[in-house]
Amino acid sequence: MLLHAFPLNARMWEGQLALADRGWRVIAPHFRGFDSGDGDPPAQSVDDYAGDVVDLLDALHIHEAVVGGLSMGGYVAFALLRHAARYIQGLILADTKAPADTPEGVEGRKRMIELVGSKGPAAVAEEMIPKLLGETTRRTRPEVVDRVRALATSSSAEAIAGALRALMTRPDATPQLPTIHVPTLVVVGEEDTVTPRAAAEEMHRGIAGSELVVIPAAGHLSNLEQPAAFDAALARFLDHRV
Repeated sequence: MLLHAFPLNARMWEGQLALADRGWRVIAPHFRGFDSGDGDPPAQSVDDYAGDVVDLLDALHIHEAVVGGLSMGGYVAFALLRHAARYIQGLILADTKAPADTPEGVEGRKRMIELVGSKGPAAVAEEMIPKLLGETTRRTRPEVVDRVRALATSSSAEAIAGALRALMTRPDATPQLPTIHVPTLVVVGEEDTVTPRAAAEEMHRGIAGSELVVIPAAGHLSNLEQPAAFDAALARFLDHRV
């Protein structure tokens, strides 16, 4: 179960669907309102997204899953651990972090809510792309920049605003780290400035027995920027740890 980043959607995981060739069933849901929306009201918390994931697992009659989340998807994975840990047989935390938003971070989210309300998703995409993608990707891979822009502009302003409210009100997951006892992979892009290597190392230290993989020449969206290295890390973890 692969959970997507903000302000993208589940299509960011298209490259990882090939893990099915190794015998894994790969599911990548859109969070409510993303990718043109589904008619549901916008989320108010990460728990709303986690509840939707549980509903999907139940509808598919899936009782255990390896849950992987990148950025916002990682925050939703922590929410699943809080409320429905019985579903999780393995955990992948990619380009995410445990702590809640700082006061400065909350103010930044509020400014972005105003931005999406006044200028729409395209304005949010243009502001975020320099943060989402590493310097190497922005300099050498314009097709990835275009892909991220397309993903970020495919959702409604209401969905983006709801996600921002969920992000800025999420609880600190740091106290959860020592309670995680499933196989865990922590992945971070070497050039990630949003949730940098130090945040990944904090999670790695806090989760006993976890594995840390640093993806060279990747920023915050390591699965899109360096898919071969990202997929190799996931395949090793799924084949040998879970």
